[in-house]
Amino acid sequence: MANSSAEILAFLLVISGWVLVSSTLPTDYWKVSTIDGTVITTATFWANLWKTCVTDSTGVSNCKDFPSMLALDGYIQACRGLMIAAVCLGFFGSVFALVGMKCTKIGGSDQTKAKIACLAGFIFILCGLCAMAGCSLYANRITSEFFDPTYIAQKYELGAALFIGWAGSALCIIGGSIFCFSIAENNKTPRMGYTYNRAASAMTIGTKGCNGSADLKMPRAPPKHFDKNAYV
Repeated sequence: MANSSAEILAFLLVISGWVLVSSTLPTDYWKVSTIDGTVITTATFWANLWKTCVTDSTGVSNCKDFPSMLALDGYIQACRGLMIAAVCLGFFGSVFALVGMKCTKIGGSDQTKAKIACLAGFIFILCGLCAMAGCSLYANRITSEFFDPTYIAQKYELGAALFIGWAGSALCIIGGSIFCFSIAENNKTPRMGYTYNRAASAMTIGTKGCNGSADLKMPRAPPKHFDKNAYV
């Protein structure tokens, strides 16, 4: 019962983390910067993995898609690949988790389901690591430009999408670890010790002879004691 509860908890964590990681791809604010006027914010600059935009004080946004994938910066291409890989890994991990959980009716025997659930946990750990690497790479570029005194272009700050991605990746890693540890605890079943009492037999098997055949030794009969009138 405890293992089933741990699996259900792990499944809820990894699904929540996968949804959060998937939601970061279309999220607008990966990085954001504002230009403040005397009273209100006059313009907000923001960008994500697909486009860069500016929003004025009236709420009107003007966006520009990145012209070519081959002309993009290397870190944006790497972030795209890592986030897409995380989403794909999360999908396959969800399928394996459903098959490997004890509360489902598919997957075969308990040993087979345990192996599938452990594989699902490993996949979700990889999903969380990919998402965390993608968000961290993007954040590292933002912070390095922000604190660089020689960088004279528009400086940005960390957007909400990065924090959502970090939270989702952490949930995937935690849930995948719980999957693996729950299966490991399930396999540690105590074994009962049995003592073998050799049954008494009329014949005992001796050691093998020189020709490889077993020598059968018949038990000796107890000595008979005859009195003096035995043959009378």
